[in-house]
Amino acid sequence: MEPSAAVSALSALAHESRLRAFRLLVRVAPEGIPAGAIAEQLGVAPPTLSFHLSHLVRAGLIESRRVGR
Repeated sequence: MEPSAAVSALSALAHESRLRAFRLLVRVAPEGIPAGAIAEQLGVAPPTLSFHLSHLVRAGLIESRRVGR
């Protein structure tokens, strides 16, 4: 891993909510879990969770996908 990528990943995980979300996603991998279920389990408002998940995506730690409609 390149140093800049490592710094980005560590920076993204340096926030408690992002770390908790990442740990939850690791536990349910590879199936994943809907964002609403993550917000409910972590007790975080959906807009706040979206903000945190976007940080994890930009750091290359998670991927998002749409399923359904």
